[in-house]
Order: sequence, then structure tokens, then C-alpha cells
Amino acid sequence: MARGALQREARTGRKKRVRKDTRPEEIVAAAFEEFAANGYAATRLEDVATRAKVSKGLPYLYFKTKEELFKAVIRSVITPLFDAMRERMLATDLSSEAFLKGPFLAFVQELVGSRRVLIARLLIAEGHKHPELTKFYYDHVIAKGRETLQAFIDRGVARGEFRPTRLRDFPQLIIAPVLLSVVWRTLFERHHHLDTDALLATHVDLLIEAIRAPGSEAQAMGKGEVR
Repeated sequence: MARGALQREARTGRKKRVRKDTRPEEIVAAAFEEFAANGYAATRLEDVATRAKVSKGLPYLYFKTKEELFKAVIRSVITPLFDAMRERMLATDLSSEAFLKGPFLAFVQELVGSRRVLIARLLIAEGHKHPELTKFYYDHVIAKGRETLQAFIDRGVARGEFRPTRLRDFPQLIIAPVLLSVVWRTLFERHHHLDTDALLATHVDLLIEAIRAPGSEAQAMGKGEVR
């Protein structure tokens, strides 16, 4: 066999191996698009295969059920982002106020405007019919986020930046406007525009005003380090 033919064959073999190695990721990416477009109940693995441009039976090789595939979407699209933010919240050198007004606010503003919220919208619409999915999302996203917010609040209190409040018992209040923004964009945006960036920024300002410790360093600095 000529040298050029051998080289072409080797390149073809490498491409096939790379495609085979990336197929699970391609299937998960296609599944996200199908779930986002059609919801959970209406999505079929055959349609995922078509979108991913693979044989109809291939998704079953990696994911035995649609439930497994949906969980893989959550692990791929949602949990890495939230895990990174949790690590930042627990390791930041910023004051608590500066972090909330800076990285945290930017995170939730970007989140509301991203396609990731389509997963939350799907769970709101169909989760009551699929408790195994909401349980998975709760365990891997919600519960960890609640614990991180409580730890963040506790650290702010320990530093003298926050005063002790019932917010520690209900950290869901910190995230509530994010869900409001998702619901509003889904149901009411066509009727009345809501500036969700301004809404979230206002929420953070009001939240800090409500829990800031009297005489704290952040209060002495006026409006805080980051706007």
C-alpha cells in the first residue's frame, strides 16, 4: 500500500476513534436540545439519536433508559456550573457583601438568561409526574446549594458582616427571585417586559440591607466594595 494511502487510512482511523470517544457527550448534548424543545414526556431516544446523527439504537448502548439520559444531562449541563459557584462562595477572599454584589449577582443574572433554565422550566412543568427526576435534581443541585448558602450566611455572621436572622433557616429566599424570573419569562414576558437583571440586583441590595450587621466594615464603607 502506498505511503499516502496508509496515512489517509491512519487519519480515518483516528477520526473514528475520536468520534467514538465523544459519542456519549454528543448524545447528551442532543438530549438537552430535545428535552428543551419537547419536554421530558414527549422526548424519545430515537429522536435524540437523529439529532445526534447516530444510529437509533446507539443511545441505548450508553443510557439504558430516558431517565438515565436526563440525569446525564443534569450532570453535564447543570451540576458543573453550580459546583464551581459553590466552591467560589466557600473559598472567596471577598467580603460577603462584595461577593453577593459581584460574582453571585453576575452568576444568577447570567443563569436566568441562559438556556440552562430550560431544565428548571421542564421540572416545574413535568416534575410532579416524575418524582425520581425531581429527587435527583434536589439531591445533586438544590440540597447542595441550600447547604452552601447556609454556610455562606454562617461565615458572614461569624465575621460580623451579617446579623443573625431567620434567613439562615430559609436560604431559599436568596434564590426565589431567580425562579420568579424564569416563570415570568416563560409565561408573562410577551405581555409585560421584566428587567430581570435589575430585579436581581435590587433583590441583592435589599437582602444585604436586611441582614447587614450594624457597624460592620461593609456598612462603614457605604454601599460596599462591588456594585
